Amino acid sequence: MYRQRNLTIPLLKALSDSPVVGLIGARQTGKTTLVRELAAKEHPARYFTLDDAGVLSAIKADPAGFIAGLDGPVILDEIQRAPEIFVAIKAAVDKNRKPGRFLLTGSANVLSLPRLSDSLAGRMELLTLWPLSQGEIAGVQEYFIDALFGTLPAYATIKFEPLSAALRGGYLETLRRTDDTSRRNWFGSYINTILQRDVRDLANIEGLTEMPRLLALIAARASGLQNFSELSQASGIAQSTLKRYLSLLSATFLTHELRPWFTNLSKRLVKSPKVYLSDTGLLAHLTGLNRERLSADSILKGPLLENFVVMEIQKQSAWSKVRPEIFFFPDAGWPRSGSCARKCFRSDCGA
Repeated sequence: MYRQRNLTIPLLKALSDSPVVGLIGARQTGKTTLVRELAAKEHPARYFTLDDAGVLSAIKADPAGFIAGLDGPVILDEIQRAPEIFVAIKAAVDKNRKPGRFLLTGSANVLSLPRLSDSLAGRMELLTLWPLSQGEIAGVQEYFIDALFGTLPAYATIKFEPLSAALRGGYLETLRRTDDTSRRNWFGSYINTILQRDVRDLANIEGLTEMPRLLALIAARASGLQNFSELSQASGIAQSTLKRYLSLLSATFLTHELRPWFTNLSKRLVKSPKVYLSDTGLLAHLTGLNRERLSADSILKGPLLENFVVMEIQKQSAWSKVRPEIFFFPDAGWPRSGSCARKCFRSDCGA
């Protein structure tokens, strides 16, 4: 069943302004469904997926020839699988900068691909599609952030039970599944697919067998300050290798970092961030959280709910007019304590 995504309007606006638009986000967040829905209605375009072996082979063999043979608006799905195509797209766009020519999707952050900085920088607008927000699940357009900054007089309220929503997460496939065993099986396959396909697309690395355990360790520390030394000791992975692995987990949208707020910009950049999982359903799966465990140990609720709130705000920021930067506000004891759940927002417009 197709669910209307709140990012649809900003995506159409970007297509009316920019020759290349990138829609990025983790696998199974609904990127393909969204762009194919647009291709059938508001933005008619030819669709190609690089998950198709024939399409991928044709692009890798002759990226310039493949792009030259395309007419009209085009959607290229899972673009991270062939970064060599960026140069060919750049050449085509430099000849014709008509808005909406290329809609690219990727299950990895294309900014992490080296060739992009020399090709589509300044020519592409990027939008991120996260798992479903609570408003999208309820079929409601959310304007909380714009109302918060005074650009809208009010916003729609949504009734939901926070713990149930956090444990459930926002992946459409897990919302369809009614029993815990089925959801566990899906999450297991999902993690394996990302680590075996998307991570390998970004970097040829050894030790992929360490990644699932590392992700579980990060999940157990979600909403806490990033501590390379402690995590290296717990995982048995050297810090230099660990930093590379963490970058890959972030690039594939499994994890998300939040920087502390300081008026001094340089201080913000050097202080340790907090680390969250992009979906609390995935967090619950990796840590074995359920209603029974939360009832027996209420202290587990704090990190779970903080992660849930942060990601709901992150989702809504993607379609807000304000497009705020999001930080956490360090408490008086920071960095000794990373438990502060207060958040500080600063909009690009200076609000």
